[in-house]
Amino acid sequence: MKRILISSLLIYIFIGNFLFANDVVVKGLDNKSPEKLLYIGNSYLYYNDSLHNHVRRMLEESYGKKIKTSNYKSVTISGSRLSHHNIDYSLEHNNLGADDPFELVVLQGGSGETNTAKERKMFASEIEVMINKIHEVGAEAALYMIHAYVEPHKDTNPKMIEDIKKMYIEAGNKNNILVFPVGIAFENAYAKRPDIKLHKYYDGSHPDILGTYLAACVLFSSITNKSPINIRYDYFGKINSDDKLFLQNIAHKTVEDFFNIKLK
Repeated sequence: MKRILISSLLIYIFIGNFLFANDVVVKGLDNKSPEKLLYIGNSYLYYNDSLHNHVRRMLEESYGKKIKTSNYKSVTISGSRLSHHNIDYSLEHNNLGADDPFELVVLQGGSGETNTAKERKMFASEIEVMINKIHEVGAEAALYMIHAYVEPHKDTNPKMIEDIKKMYIEAGNKNNILVFPVGIAFENAYAKRPDIKLHKYYDGSHPDILGTYLAACVLFSSITNKSPINIRYDYFGKINSDDKLFLQNIAHKTVEDFFNIKLK
């Protein structure tokens, strides 16, 4: 896969990370070992055996015990924005077959929600409503910062990641919740290895398995404040050892730089 304007992207990536590191208000979750999670989003989550399954397996390895899958859920709608979801229905855990209320709800917005100032304003408004409802049921909330498009997507634009970072960080700070810096991790990985395939080659939008694995490492570290390096999980041998270690290191550094913390 060919990336465009890679040299100028390097400037955006590293300057952007440096500037934003001290702008992130929330550095971690109150509960760093949640087992009852709900993910709400679109196909960015459910591609490649679903992100929630990969994060759960990493958490199980870290916890040294199985997580009850009936309390670990993902609600996705293809091509959706957050406004397409019925948050009230999903937060009633019995509606999803969960035995207990959720401890953490992860919200992932649609890629089109960053397109214009009007759409970003709508996203901010919708997020505030959703987060208030999540807090009302006693759960923590977190935002999944999406990745930007790459070629061959027709809307590939090096400025997209800056709009994404700004939108998610501002929403996180305004609502005093954690942001998972997945989009930044994608940029950092491409900066180190421009040939790595984190996106599906045919659309430049959806994550390929390596992109999903990287996102899972970012979520794992952001949730637990632990390094993903040396996690044994490799999707049952489907991710080779070189790619696994590379992505774990990218996630480790991205999370440390984003939150200005040291992982355990």
